[in-house]
Amino acid sequence: MELKKGDKVAVLDDVLEGYVIRAEAGTVYIETTDGFEMEFTQEELVKIETPIEALSDDVDFEKVLAEKKLPPKPKSQRIKPKERNLPPMEVDLHIEKLTRSSRGMSNYDILNLQMETAKRQLEFAMSKRIQKIVFIHGVGEGVLKAELDFFLGRYDNLKFYDADYQKYGLGATEVYIFQNT
Repeated sequence: MELKKGDKVAVLDDVLEGYVIRAEAGTVYIETTDGFEMEFTQEELVKIETPIEALSDDVDFEKVLAEKKLPPKPKSQRIKPKERNLPPMEVDLHIEKLTRSSRGMSNYDILNLQMETAKRQLEFAMSKRIQKIVFIHGVGEGVLKAELDFFLGRYDNLKFYDADYQKYGLGATEVYIFQNT
């Protein structure tokens, strides 16, 4: 598939979308939805929108729409009272807990590893219907806490707040995930 200027594309191994600016000799330059210009090989991108006029005439739109209809929502599971107060899942984001050695890693690399871990653990908790998760980030200069707060603020189905002071001190954030799906 040949990508051309104006095609909307997504990066396969990242959460990035954008539009093709130009393509030359196997290299594709895109402008992300955030306004950054980046370059990728054609194999790293996938076209995500096809204009309707480019579709062939023999497409049965009724059949496509029927396939796209969502199946009925499964009944939500009743949570037993004793399960409601289970201890929260704890995730320690201190770098020494995440890697054997942080030697040679820049502050940016360390923060990226910590945030990727937080994202992965939050998605795990959501998929396993775990209601509470505590991210232990420590006090420090507050950079990781600020990044974590920004990241968590992008979700509508959760609330977050400082974790229990007696147990964690000032260096932890507790997340409550609403289980209404």
